[in-house]
Amino acid sequence: MARMAIHITGDDAADQVLTEDPFALLVGMMLDQQYPMEHAFRGPSKVKDRLGTLDPAAIAAADPEEFKELCSTTPAIHRFPGSMAGRLQELAALVEETYDGDVTRLWGEATSGSDLLKRVQQLPGFGKQKAQIFVALLAKQLGVRPEGWEQVVGDYALEGHRSVADVVDDASLQKVRDFKKQKKAAVKASSAR
Repeated sequence: MARMAIHITGDDAADQVLTEDPFALLVGMMLDQQYPMEHAFRGPSKVKDRLGTLDPAAIAAADPEEFKELCSTTPAIHRFPGSMAGRLQELAALVEETYDGDVTRLWGEATSGSDLLKRVQQLPGFGKQKAQIFVALLAKQLGVRPEGWEQVVGDYALEGHRSVADVVDDASLQKVRDFKKQKKAAVKASSAR
């Protein structure tokens, strides 16, 4: 499987965590909601620095109040650190229980693109669109391409700068931001008619 270095956050240390730890990439994607994507993907590095690990078992077993405090410490892991701390513990527990703590089994054992999408949608905080983006991220940046992945992710499979799946440096991050702004403006314009 082709694995390239991840460059999403603009922070070398945070990107290194994403590159070395597949669970970090999943956590970053989970946090990518109502929060700038580069900040969301820095969250796993903050958790690792503060907890000393990103091991799903350790996160799942952490005292919920202490973990919430750890996630809320400035700079917080998210704009809504308390609810995201709880969701992160849910995610870690699911990975621990379903995949014996090995998040790569989530995609490594998928039998098709649709199976992978279904598996990702079963995770806390992953609706259809977020699951499609994560499957595209796995395909484009980790080389995880089960048969039919392009069909299940739709336009996120296309070349261009549509989502975090297409971010490989600062320039592509800006292009994705610009694309998202254009989409929001188009939606706003069509609803104003």
